[in-house]
Amino acid sequence: MRKRKVLALALAAGLGLGGVTAGSAAATSPQHGGGSQGKKSGCQLSAGGRDVSHVIYLQFDNVHLTRDNPNVPSDLEQMPNLLNFLKSNGVVDSNHHTPLIAHTGNDILTSLTGLYGSDHGQPVANSYRYYNPDGTTNSASSFAYWTDGVADTSVPTPTDSSYTMVGQNGKNTPAPWAAYTRAGCDFGAVSAANTILENTTVDINKVFGPNSAQAAEAKADPTKAQADFVGIGVHCAKGSKVCAKGGTSADLLPDEPGGYNGYQALFGAKSVDPAIAANGVVDSTDGNQITDYKGNPGFPGFDSMTANNSLGYVAQMQESGVPVTYAYISDAHDQHGANSGAYGPGEAGYVAQLKSYDNAFGSFFTRLGKDGINSSNTLFVVTSDENDHFVGGAPTPANCDGVTVPCSYQQIGEINANANGLLATQQNNTTPFKLHADSAPNFYLTGNPTQTAPATRGLEQAWSKVTAVNPITGKTDTINNYLADQTEMNLLHMVSGDPKRTPTFTSFADPNYYVYGAANNCNSPCVALGPGFAWNHGDFSSDINTTWLGLVGPGVRKLGQTGAVWSDHTDIRPTMLALLGLRDDYRSDGVVLTPFLKHDALTGSLADQTDSYQRLAAAYKQLDAGVGQFAQATLKLSNAGVSSSSAGDATYTADEAKLVKLGTARDKLAAQISQLLDAVAFHHGCIDRHQAATLTHQADVLIKQAQQAAAA
Repeated sequence: MRKRKVLALALAAGLGLGGVTAGSAAATSPQHGGGSQGKKSGCQLSAGGRDVSHVIYLQFDNVHLTRDNPNVPSDLEQMPNLLNFLKSNGVVDSNHHTPLIAHTGNDILTSLTGLYGSDHGQPVANSYRYYNPDGTTNSASSFAYWTDGVADTSVPTPTDSSYTMVGQNGKNTPAPWAAYTRAGCDFGAVSAANTILENTTVDINKVFGPNSAQAAEAKADPTKAQADFVGIGVHCAKGSKVCAKGGTSADLLPDEPGGYNGYQALFGAKSVDPAIAANGVVDSTDGNQITDYKGNPGFPGFDSMTANNSLGYVAQMQESGVPVTYAYISDAHDQHGANSGAYGPGEAGYVAQLKSYDNAFGSFFTRLGKDGINSSNTLFVVTSDENDHFVGGAPTPANCDGVTVPCSYQQIGEINANANGLLATQQNNTTPFKLHADSAPNFYLTGNPTQTAPATRGLEQAWSKVTAVNPITGKTDTINNYLADQTEMNLLHMVSGDPKRTPTFTSFADPNYYVYGAANNCNSPCVALGPGFAWNHGDFSSDINTTWLGLVGPGVRKLGQTGAVWSDHTDIRPTMLALLGLRDDYRSDGVVLTPFLKHDALTGSLADQTDSYQRLAAAYKQLDAGVGQFAQATLKLSNAGVSSSSAGDATYTADEAKLVKLGTARDKLAAQISQLLDAVAFHHGCIDRHQAATLTHQADVLIKQAQQAAAA
């Protein structure tokens, strides 16, 4: 969720791009080429002889396909208007996965770009820390406009001059809307991470300028400025009729491969609403004008981008002639509006919110149907950023199903653990560090020591032994599950192109725990139930890392729900581009999910070599994905070595050597496979059965070697 950082700050106060190279091809339809010569006017989306008139991409915050309580229908089961639409008209992949760490910022940005966090710049989210020259660290938000620098408002000028969105080459990550606008399609952004303004401070200054009228409004009335300028936007194609109505600003992407000059954008509801609604009023799906809590029309705030509000904006954009819309929908398991706190599965408020979401989708699909926007001419892509791990006691009554018999919980809330206090009181270790608080906490040791420095090794060893008495079960838990040093973080795609933001190490904790940093004592309890939040994510845990993906539209097979294909968020974008006849100006980390696509929807080499591509792609995912088989094995190996305290640190040294060797081999093989898959999918490349079989075998052997090393 986007508001997670608030809890971390409150606790602390109250208690004391890897392997990606940019191609030279323009990001347009392969059929139409990079320029305008010979190209039809208007939005051109077509593949396999099928024209697509609309693209609707929806990404939920923490909405689940699987059940969190076996008696309580899952989130999607309680939204039959959506689930039935996806299953009846396309496919729901129940074997879809997140990157690491599995947080809203990283997950959505990975989905939008097809790049792991190492390659888009935000592997640690929803905030991260960066090192200053003196060895201290500051915190910055993962949520900032695409071209903004480090979003740290605690200082006038951050010492880190990098982009928030930064590739391995140190340049700004390629923007997800460029492929569409170059193809003549307006791109509507409804709270989709970093494609719109995220705040009224650094983003206002970046896009409009510090001396602009927008900046003056932000200083005088930040609440109204948020409604006017944050959260909503349209990136305009050249010649856009929607954007010709006025209110545009320059859409600057100075590092975009192939150049991006002369494009405009509408930033904020103050400019967007008059362009997409005749009366300048945008309504939710239930017919009410969308406003913030003070009644200001426009963006209501990220937490208030519930289904009725987000879908209202999407429908209005589509009806006004914006054919491509990407939208974020906030979670349903937290209390929205004036209340705060979390619901457990089957609680009355949770069920009511899911019902309101279901109603919103019913109204949305009915409205689109009247507009002629349906599965015959529209590509619908629906997913969730990640799953969550529920932290709470047993429900009352025990057999409650939520729908007919409401559930209630006497104990609910993630278990907050003060890392500094526990280390000091249990392990007598007071090594200075700052923490990115999380269920996958990232440790930034003061002074930025190397991963083999005595201070680093001592703190890692101490943290691996820290325990807590679980206030729900009464049992003593070891808080850490897996430790990843910088070598392993690199294998998990967690080391970005900005070395200043690389943590010293990461702990993937017991998913019941939320680890934060505070005082070096336990004068205030170091372990306590936190009822404000009950749904943990970020961690390395199957119930968090396994989520879902829905595809409907021209070229998509009608398979219903299936778990036959292992996929992750990097695969969404290349699959969409293949269906739309587009390509990016960079190589993604994902693959085209050909098992979900009709054969006659595939073009060129991908159609001719589907079987070989499919087998090699499946092997590549297990080799390269952040939670694939190779990553699972190396993380176990890393934890064994990093946690060890053998004489002369011999175990750690030996395990590190194994990880380096495995990682070098993985990176070389993965790059070779990725380049080949990308060439077949988007550049008319060739792959024969023997070549695919050889590379698949090499990937399988390398995965087996990692598993054997982890088991030794």
